[in-house]
Amino acid sequence: MTDNGHKIRFRDAQIEMAHGAGGKASRRLIEGLIAPALGGPLLDVLGDAALLEIGGSRLAFTADSYVVRPLRFPGGSIGDLAVNGTVNDLAVSGARPVALVVTLILEAGLSTEVLEMELRAIASAAHNAGVTVVGGDTKVVEHGMADGMYVTTAGIGLVDSRLTCSPASVRAGDKILVSGPIGDHGITILLARGEIDLEASLCSDTRSVLPMIDAMIGAAGAGIRWMRDPTRGGIASALNELARDARVAIAISEEAVPVREQVRGACELLGLEPMHIACEGQFLAVVAAEHADRALAAVRGAPGGEEAAIIGEVRADPASTVLSFSAYGGTRVVDMLVGDPLPRIC
Repeated sequence: MTDNGHKIRFRDAQIEMAHGAGGKASRRLIEGLIAPALGGPLLDVLGDAALLEIGGSRLAFTADSYVVRPLRFPGGSIGDLAVNGTVNDLAVSGARPVALVVTLILEAGLSTEVLEMELRAIASAAHNAGVTVVGGDTKVVEHGMADGMYVTTAGIGLVDSRLTCSPASVRAGDKILVSGPIGDHGITILLARGEIDLEASLCSDTRSVLPMIDAMIGAAGAGIRWMRDPTRGGIASALNELARDARVAIAISEEAVPVREQVRGACELLGLEPMHIACEGQFLAVVAAEHADRALAAVRGAPGGEEAAIIGEVRADPASTVLSFSAYGGTRVVDMLVGDPLPRIC
């Protein structure tokens, strides 16, 4: 029992890599130890950002840390990843990002040239997303203690008054929308490490999802029930969290989920589930059925949203379950990620 009366339910003897993978172990750590120890009503509802009301304004506040290895990879680097990830957490919480704070943890021996490149990447990504870096902090640790550099961020945004997004808003019959192909980022990082003998022309999808979400809100704002940034744990973990929190079933058409052939092939070779692989420039949305076609058309008409798709629907039963249906009539349960097959990807 903690000082605030919340019962600790976490019983693992030590922290493992799986606790940071965004799957079952991560949820167990957060819900069983971190949230009860810190307490407070805002921690009872866990999402991509905390929603606050201050002085009559509704604000979204989020924080994140980036420990990706390698620092630079096809399509991006730790710098733009940090900005885009924070901006996207605010965007899927229904907020327009206003300001970021960036903290750098630098390893002694890091090349000044590398640091300058990442600072330029941070500045460029912030400019592209229309957000300002207003402050931060810098620390230096001993050589060998930080893989070159780590980046932590905090972001604040103004919540759009047209939206009321939460698991409690989700209803049977609602449609599931994904903004584009899944898994690009996770597989790109894996290949960039050179640890497997596999070649593929693939780039990370790191980017701001704001243009697509802005377009979707303009076309179907009243019908948007829920959004999520499917990073660690992929769309499978995000949808499982939704199914559990909303006490609904999620039915996915396997053939409708957009997956590049390079990602699918790498997953088959390595025995991975594409729906468990992280994205860094896509989002999931639950949209009321009567608004779904307009929402999809709006996302497809926005820059980068051309491959958006409706991939399934919400059902009443079996509650707290994600099901995948194949074109051949097969059905399988898609669980949250277990373990950490791709550590240090963001």
